[in-house]
Amino acid sequence: MARRPLVMGNWKLNGSKAFTQELIAGLKSELHDVTGCDVAIAPPVMYLAEAEAALKGCGCSCGGKSVIELGAQNVDLNKQGAFTGDISADMLKDFGAKYIIIGHSERRQYHHESDEFIAKKFGVLKEAGLVPVLCIGESEAENEAGKTEEVCARQIDAVINLLGVEAFNGAVIAYEPIWAIGTGKSATPAQAQGVHAFIRGHIAAKSQAVAEQLIIQYGGSVNDANAAELFTQPDIDGALVGGASLKAPAFAVIVKAAAAAKN
Repeated sequence: MARRPLVMGNWKLNGSKAFTQELIAGLKSELHDVTGCDVAIAPPVMYLAEAEAALKGCGCSCGGKSVIELGAQNVDLNKQGAFTGDISADMLKDFGAKYIIIGHSERRQYHHESDEFIAKKFGVLKEAGLVPVLCIGESEAENEAGKTEEVCARQIDAVINLLGVEAFNGAVIAYEPIWAIGTGKSATPAQAQGVHAFIRGHIAAKSQAVAEQLIIQYGGSVNDANAAELFTQPDIDGALVGGASLKAPAFAVIVKAAAAAKN
């Protein structure tokens, strides 16, 4: 089954009003004619309104429909109420956000989010009609101890145990080896493919149909130098991009590499 790749930029704690406008203008210029690859950006929640406005229309022959979807970096479990500082799924929808990152290693580490807590967020997003981008992956110590598959399976199973394997229909998994995030290190294409194949196989053991359509991104220091070779791997369906997503030309190279490799 042919899967349409997704390349998503995670801006993390970066940006300003001016930066948001300038980067999106650059991305629209670089990507307006790209086909065969879905594209999304996840700015800080403070700049969702700025991003939503900037994404409208591009002045090219596409008829005003931007090829770039809006996403976000997190969501709360609650819909409304006395939860100071939290952001609900409905609020994200109100700004046109579609792809929502959950379970990122930085949230797991710095905010002590458990597998079970993240699985609940997954359920909240599905109920709201949003697309969960579930980040999974192992630390350097776990990798060296040969626990990569064990860790990935545990993080996936938290969702399956709570919601069932069918919850992964229309969802995205982003495999991010923690030891390769922001370090300049990256798994080799063969190493990344091996883990992606394991992830798909783990899902397939419960539902072949769900596994075949599931988008599995790679999220470990993807850049313009390694993107093309990563995307030729059969089970790598795009990327969750950090630092390289903050510069329009570098991000565009990654998007175009995904489109070329999968079409």
